[in-house]
Amino acid sequence: MNDIQQKISYTFKNQKYLELALTHSSFSNESKLPTGSNNERLEFLGDAVLELAISQYLYDRYPKMSEGDLTKLRAAIVCEPSLAKKARDIEIGNFIRIGKGEEQTGGRERDSILSDAVEALIGAIYLDGGFEAAAAFVINLLNESDPDSDNITKQIMHSDYKTYLQEHIQSFSREPLEYVVADEQGPDHAKTFFVNLYHVGGLIGTGKGRTKKEAEQNAAYSAIQNKGLE
Repeated sequence: MNDIQQKISYTFKNQKYLELALTHSSFSNESKLPTGSNNERLEFLGDAVLELAISQYLYDRYPKMSEGDLTKLRAAIVCEPSLAKKARDIEIGNFIRIGKGEEQTGGRERDSILSDAVEALIGAIYLDGGFEAAAAFVINLLNESDPDSDNITKQIMHSDYKTYLQEHIQSFSREPLEYVVADEQGPDHAKTFFVNLYHVGGLIGTGKGRTKKEAEQNAAYSAIQNKGLE
């Protein structure tokens, strides 16, 4: 247990919380442990703590962003693939107690099990050290152990270029971004859309895609590159 605590930079006062967070239901079922002797309840708690920690982070980091955009960004950050990636970064799969059946079918590397374990770990830290400790772990984990790097912002940018660019523009201008379909090519079942992106009447980016939404995202990314915001 010392190895995982070193990786997460948190030492539990009550080691039972950590043990429970790393116990998958397949292990408790095979071992015929009492009801509740797995990480499912901690996962439930950790999910709520995670959402609150990220919500507070985004609320403070993006003071001009709308509720709708904040919700989209939070969803992109706390989604299963994102959490599973972070679980692999700290090698949490090596420490999960898992049943033999799950082990044989690759459960130790399954996104759902890894992401659930991360949420359970957050819940365990919350119970052991309070919200401040749990929130610090969340931000530290998502920023890859370097809070100054602001990798959360990088995740946001790569998951939604339009929102990232909009937040940047709103930091200095009240004028909206304007996405205009400049051209459509190809048959109806395989169209390619070309979008121009304007701000204050000036062309700041262009993009193409199989859908208007994809073309708009690519136009936003083009503007991000042109403005050196990567």
